[in-house]
Amino acid sequence: MPLLQSIVHRLDPSLDGERLTLTAAPSLAESDDPAMTSLVNTLNDTYNTKAKGWGRFAEEGEQAGPLVAWLRDYSVGAQDFTQLSTAIAERLARELQEQLSVSGYLLLAHMRQGDTETLFIALVHQREGIGINQTHQAVPAAQLNTSQLTLAARVNLTQWQSESPGAQYVSFLKDRGGKKLAEGMVALLGMEEGIDAPAETRTLLKAFSDYVEKEDFDDEASREKTDTLVDYANEQLRRGEPMTLEELSGLVDEQQPKAFYDHIRNADYGLSPEIPPDKRTLSQFRRFTGRAGGVSISFDSHLLGSSIEYDATQDRLIIKQVPKQLREQLTKKD
Repeated sequence: MPLLQSIVHRLDPSLDGERLTLTAAPSLAESDDPAMTSLVNTLNDTYNTKAKGWGRFAEEGEQAGPLVAWLRDYSVGAQDFTQLSTAIAERLARELQEQLSVSGYLLLAHMRQGDTETLFIALVHQREGIGINQTHQAVPAAQLNTSQLTLAARVNLTQWQSESPGAQYVSFLKDRGGKKLAEGMVALLGMEEGIDAPAETRTLLKAFSDYVEKEDFDDEASREKTDTLVDYANEQLRRGEPMTLEELSGLVDEQQPKAFYDHIRNADYGLSPEIPPDKRTLSQFRRFTGRAGGVSISFDSHLLGSSIEYDATQDRLIIKQVPKQLREQLTKKD
């Protein structure tokens, strides 16, 4: 991922321990610095795996902030990246002045991937480690903890500038234990939160399960389409991009590329055209399928333990909620 601009500032508690202070970087990092490029890419990959909130800049009201104006100035060259990053760092220090534990290195990067440009903000903590010096002796060595982000955000500048209706182009870390940090980041971004990624992902998986059941695919086709959905979602997760319903529909059924999309729209699941994938929800999704002796069974893994139970001692499946269509057939038989 090409790195267009990057800089690292420092946040520390003041001597009286009552607020955060900013030590601004003396200059930008070199754009072709391989170490900085590697650091930004590593942090970006870490960010992609974390639970996030999504939304867009608030246009007016108390939620709106100065970041939009700063970005506009930066985009037209009215201020440079150093000025933009310093303004962001100063405002973040004010928003989090009581959260002294967030002290660390504040990295800001302007990146490009393909046709998409993004602004990435991440607070990185330093930890003590062990290294080997030139005389092959073990010595203390400070290291950046790139695997445990607690405060970070990303703005898809390309989507923001295109003014796509309903686009969720701002994301931020939304860890359960970091509510105050998330609130501070939302205030800095001046955004209004929109899509609930876990809920939207769950609804998408429910829509997919309904589609598989309605189309009555055989076991092999069902597994293939499940794998296709999960692979696509994980790839978008790795790239840090949302899933697009139309693109997913074409992958799920290449022979009828609009079939799944039409199923979602006709059944009115209320899904957004673009859905940020939620890693935790995806990791719990799997379909169990089996066929033997004239019996074919297929169900989502999340149903096991609730509406479906497996008795291993007697090798029995207990279905507590019989599907309506099957129930009607059984009733008619009687």
